[in-house]
Amino acid sequence: MKKINWNNIRLVLILSAVVFLYSFASKRNENRKIKETDIEFAEAEDFITHEKVNNLLIQNFGSIQSIQKDKLDLNSVEKSLDKNPMIDKAEVYATIDGKLKAIISQRKPVARIFRGDNSYYIDYRGDEMPLSDTYTARVPLVTGEVNSIEKEKLHKLLNYINDDEFLKKNIIGIEVALTGNLVMRSRNYNYEIQFGKPVNIEKKFNNYMAFLQDAVKDTLIKQYKTINLKFTQQVVCTKK
Repeated sequence: MKKINWNNIRLVLILSAVVFLYSFASKRNENRKIKETDIEFAEAEDFITHEKVNNLLIQNFGSIQSIQKDKLDLNSVEKSLDKNPMIDKAEVYATIDGKLKAIISQRKPVARIFRGDNSYYIDYRGDEMPLSDTYTARVPLVTGEVNSIEKEKLHKLLNYINDDEFLKKNIIGIEVALTGNLVMRSRNYNYEIQFGKPVNIEKKFNNYMAFLQDAVKDTLIKQYKTINLKFTQQVVCTKK
C-alpha cells in the first residue's frame, strides 16, 4: 500500500486557501465604489487648481463616488485630463482604500507673448499655452514683431534663458524688431541689452555675464544706456 504524503496534501491545501482568499479579496476590491479623489501636483505652479481638476472629472464622468472600481476606465480619465491646455500629463490610479489618485504635471511656460487680447504663453516644448485665471508665471515678456523670428530660433533662445538660473531671474523682457533683432531688459538695471538676432546665443550670453562680473565692481554701471552683444568678440557699451 502506497504511503500518503501528508506534506504534499498540506501544501496543496495551503495554496488553495491562498488562491481562494486572493480571489475573494480581489472580487471585493473590484466591487467597491470610489470614495473620494486625491489630487496631487508634481510642480509648484498653480495654473490649474484642485477644484478645476475635480470639475473636469465631474464633467466627464459625473460623480466619481458612484463608480465601482472595476467599472472605472483609468485610461479614459487620464486622456480627459490631458486634454486640458494647462495639463502636460496626468497619471491616475485607484488605491486599495477606494481613492482615485491623480498626479498632475502642469505645462511649463518659458515666456509670455504679448499681443493685447490675444496674449499667450510659450511652453518648454515651443507650443502655445493659454494664460491662467489663477496664476501669472514669472517669465520674460516678449513684445513687438514676434513673427519676424523663426519659431524654432525663438524657442531655443527662450529655453536657454529658462535653463540658466541667473538669466531666468534677470531677463524680464524681450522686444522683437521688424528686422528680427532683439532688445532685452534686465530686472536690476535700466539699460537695454542689444542682442541682435537669435544666433550665437551661448557665446553672447557668456560675454554678457563676463561683462557683468566686472561691471558690478564699477559704480558707473547704472549710467550705462545700452549693452551691445551683437559682436561675439566684444561687448560694446554706451552711457547715458
